[in-house]
Amino acid sequence: MSVLVNLIVMLGMLVVVPAGLRLIDSAELTPIRRTWPLFGIAGAVALWLPRSTTAAALAAVYALATLALAAHAPRRLARTHSLAPAEIAVLTALVTPSVAGIALVAERSGHELFGFSLAILALTVPHFHFAGFAAALVAGLVCRVTAGGPAGRFAALSVPLGTLLVLAGYFVNDWAELLGALVLTAGMWAVALLTWRDVRGSGRDRVTRALLAVSAAVLVATMLLALSWALGEATGLPHPNLTWMAATHGLGNALGFALCSVLAWQRLQRPSPSTPHAPLKETVA
Repeated sequence: MSVLVNLIVMLGMLVVVPAGLRLIDSAELTPIRRTWPLFGIAGAVALWLPRSTTAAALAAVYALATLALAAHAPRRLARTHSLAPAEIAVLTALVTPSVAGIALVAERSGHELFGFSLAILALTVPHFHFAGFAAALVAGLVCRVTAGGPAGRFAALSVPLGTLLVLAGYFVNDWAELLGALVLTAGMWAVALLTWRDVRGSGRDRVTRALLAVSAAVLVATMLLALSWALGEATGLPHPNLTWMAATHGLGNALGFALCSVLAWQRLQRPSPSTPHAPLKETVA
């Protein structure tokens, strides 16, 4: 893994995921919220070691945490019996880090899982922290705050669907992955539009409004880069290479979108004299 990709992944492991978990109002997540930093540290150390049994073992510790998080999804669904768009988004957020965790174990052990190169496995790790967990979580929050309007429902459904299609494209072909990129981009642009138009104005201070504005604006550029890469892979047209994508699309999504978004939503959910935005509570049908 490159130094830049390692730093991006560490941001996801140690900051974005634990901060995002605090935005999901579920008492059952309390133990994993409290212990996540320990698992995250193990995963972070694994990133910097040479590929080896030790690195793979530390990566496996982190993967166990992601699998434990994913196990909350079916339990949550069994309690709520809800497949409302915002709920689908939060279920996706709970599950997608496990894809990153499994890919990390394979990459750190030097095993080309399902025939994927180690480079692709390395990039799968940040992708499912940010395009998976963070994107789905924020899409669900936006849907909830906009009272489940048509655009909010579209965002909350298309982001999980696009993420699933991109994953399926890994196994099918570049055209299937392009389809996933198109759906995911449409969903992320819907998130950006609603964040800019409906959520940003509700920020109680300049810092919150600035964080929301940055997160919305960055998505326009980073998702255009994602589309250009997927289109180039499918058609053979010139497109950015993976190193360039990590330095632009990856870094932009990590810092500009994911980090700014979770920080802004935490600020929005702080108690105030006015009614705060509700976290992603379990909804019983």
